Amino acid sequence: MRSITTADVCRSATFTMRAPRQQPRVLAAMLLSIVGGSLALPMVDAQPMHQAVVATSNTGPLSVQMVGLQAASTAAPDMQSVIAPLQSRWAEVNYQLQDDAREKAFAQLLTQADALLKQHPQSAEVLIWHGIINSSYANAKGGLGALSLAEASKADLEQALKIDDQALQGSAYTSLGVLYSKVPGWPIGFGDSDKAEELLKKALAINPTGIDPNYFYAEFLMEKRQYKDALSYLEKAQQAPARPGRESADAGRQQEISQLMAKLQKKLKK
Repeated sequence: MRSITTADVCRSATFTMRAPRQQPRVLAAMLLSIVGGSLALPMVDAQPMHQAVVATSNTGPLSVQMVGLQAASTAAPDMQSVIAPLQSRWAEVNYQLQDDAREKAFAQLLTQADALLKQHPQSAEVLIWHGIINSSYANAKGGLGALSLAEASKADLEQALKIDDQALQGSAYTSLGVLYSKVPGWPIGFGDSDKAEELLKKALAINPTGIDPNYFYAEFLMEKRQYKDALSYLEKAQQAPARPGRESADAGRQQEISQLMAKLQKKLKK
């Protein structure tokens, strides 16, 4: 799907990641994830936290799909037990539910994430997941509320970076990069293609073999019509190591990878 344009917004008078109920979906992720996922923010890879390596769903704008960005099992043991329920439920909602049921479930999951954030306001891991869920809810909700949720997701992820930019193997960079890539630019939103690429490259520097940073950067390059480069990163995403405890998230992302690969192969044959 294409990203939202200023013209689209002017015609519809709304910023949507999912078109209004009576119209076809315009966009489907922070994420990630993200985003992963998922704004579907991306999913984050299950490898040891701070490892010294150079980090919806229906394919969607803020697939954060923000940033499904979904963060996986890379938090320290104590925080991993805290975020695990969010991770598990996010994968169920993002990949198994549709339309109204999906929107309602993300609203409920955001309430759960709100409670965790109140308990752990300085946890980069909780902030990342709060941002992923915000963006995923935006993707499901659509309408005028989508942009405010995207802004909230951006604030979560930026705060997480201030606390620990290595948390969840750089997942905040992946999910935030997806947001900047998918959200409309000025004067509608904060979208910025150059900023998106900068953030996605930082994610890859931290987690070069991760499923989410490679998938979302491949998607970004494909939108830029850099098809050969996109293929390279998509193949890396396809070969990414499995993440313990993230089987559902991995399966959903691999399905998205296969769908994007089919589109990319058609482009390369032209």
